[in-house]
Amino acid sequence: MGKVLGNNLADNALEQKTEEELWQEYRQNRDPKIREAFIKQYAPLVKYVAGKVAVGMPHNVEFDDLVGFGVFGLIDAIDKFDPDKNVKFKTYAVTRIRGAIFDELRSIDWVPRSVRQKTREVEDAIGSLEAQLGRTASDQEIARSMGMNEDEYTKTMMKISGTSILSLNDVWFSGDENDKVSIGESIESPSSLNPDVIVEKDEIRRVIVESINDLPEKEKKILVLYYYEDLTLKEIGEVLQVTESRVSQLHTKAILRLRSKLTNIRKGIL
Repeated sequence: MGKVLGNNLADNALEQKTEEELWQEYRQNRDPKIREAFIKQYAPLVKYVAGKVAVGMPHNVEFDDLVGFGVFGLIDAIDKFDPDKNVKFKTYAVTRIRGAIFDELRSIDWVPRSVRQKTREVEDAIGSLEAQLGRTASDQEIARSMGMNEDEYTKTMMKISGTSILSLNDVWFSGDENDKVSIGESIESPSSLNPDVIVEKDEIRRVIVESINDLPEKEKKILVLYYYEDLTLKEIGEVLQVTESRVSQLHTKAILRLRSKLTNIRKGIL
């Protein structure tokens, strides 16, 4: 953490303290001035996360709305952050901010019902087919199983691509409030496990990471570049030398394949 919060702190007494000292003090007395200082200090982080979420979203989803949703996540992160655990606040806050944004998007149900239904159909088809084949199914095989030709399947994938980011952040395993695991969270931090989490959660996360590693190489690379290396879809296209729309399609395929694979595994676990 930074040595001091700096100019965002209006109170001179607060400015003289390190951020670590302020976190400890806030845990003890919940001083609203310290809370406000942290909100101002990390407000740019909310805009950054909202910007990441906004990529690929339909035009009716306003960036300012995403920022507003994210602020609730930042406040939640500030109130629940434990500075004694070996986790940086920024890392902790990003997950809470993104979670708040997706929770709100889910609550307003911004995805058209027809698109949601088609997404579920494709995911179910992939899961059923790959369980039968015991391997990754090709686009042609998936299309055939759904009674489509490849062109129709490609158009379907493009139509549902805007919902795939949201679906990746659905909770895949949930214990109590502080014991949830999403697929996206596991991609972002594939090797950084909190030592305090329960054994079962470690096992769930291990299964997710292994499932990511089983994806076709290009799809796996896109997920890692987007969620872990923090590149935009356009930047990933430049790295892989393909168009941004192609990256979006591959991104969607990767997520649906991953979700269907995990659903099959979960049925065997739970």
